Amino acid sequence: MGAPAGDPAAESADVPAADPAGGPGFYSKGPLRLSGDQVPETTTDQRLLESKSGTDWVHEDPWRVMRIQAEFVEGFGSLAEIGPAVSIFGSARLKAGTQAYADTREIARRIAENGNAIITGGGPGIMEAGNLGACEGGGVSIGLGIELPFETGLNEHVELGVNFRYFFVRKTMFLKYSRGFVVMSGGLGTLDELFEAFTMVQTGKITSFPIVLFGTDYWSGLVDWMRGTLLAAGTISAADLDMFTLTDDIDEVVAAIGPGTHPNGVGSAASKPAGGRA
Repeated sequence: MGAPAGDPAAESADVPAADPAGGPGFYSKGPLRLSGDQVPETTTDQRLLESKSGTDWVHEDPWRVMRIQAEFVEGFGSLAEIGPAVSIFGSARLKAGTQAYADTREIARRIAENGNAIITGGGPGIMEAGNLGACEGGGVSIGLGIELPFETGLNEHVELGVNFRYFFVRKTMFLKYSRGFVVMSGGLGTLDELFEAFTMVQTGKITSFPIVLFGTDYWSGLVDWMRGTLLAAGTISAADLDMFTLTDDIDEVVAAIGPGTHPNGVGSAASKPAGGRA
């Protein structure tokens, strides 16, 4: 949660390398889609976080708060009625034809059939597989895009899409509107989202929030490091290792996430909202 090196849509995760020859690409800047000479040299996040030797920022940053506030308002307004939802994270680089893509598609389909909307970063690879599976399972397919260089836009399986300029606003939406995370194979963006969730659960900021790591070969090294280094050094507690489920079994993923129910316990699954992309 994503300034992380993240995916072309975060969720995660890894941005495909830009065409070294400077080939054509599209750039999403909030609601705008730009190409050619219209593509800026820096992102909105970069301009927010860059250090400045002068004092102009004293006058600029208070006004930037208005844009940040507008992004929160747009995100809250677009997602408030989606019902129970689960976020799926993973690499943009793992395309159709890989086992990870097929597993993600099946997991998303099963979770959607169990009454949940599916939220991804809206990009290619694992994110696309999650959105495709959501459509096949009859759930709402949601993509939360992010402004990145050579961003290709939301994938074709996104039914409700929101584009963000700021990673921290987007990450808030993932946490606020998800009742759990499924984390597939991914890179730095995926790790960023995963560890933000770990921190929020550990500190009690969110509760009753299942986190599933899918793929023991991929994730066991991380888990071993947490146990053998962090726990051994006393920087985490043994209970922190119970915050997540590590599995290769799709049935176990579905069981860990559970059926989609509204917070008040009444009703279930998110129904498809009227309209298309936000």
